[in-house]
Amino acid sequence: MSLHSTAANLVTLAEGAEHGGNHDSLSPYLTGFGAFGALLLLLWITTRFNRDR
Repeated sequence: MSLHSTAANLVTLAEGAEHGGNHDSLSPYLTGFGAFGALLLLLWITTRFNRDR
């Protein structure tokens, strides 16, 4: 594939996503808070195993 044909395919793909692409049952707030909670849990686990510092 050439660079030009690849870019044309990506533009066509991006134009099709104008109406969003989110599933109706996905809440961005729930997803964000879930990811934030998971990161806080990983941070807490990491600090529990790293008591020597």
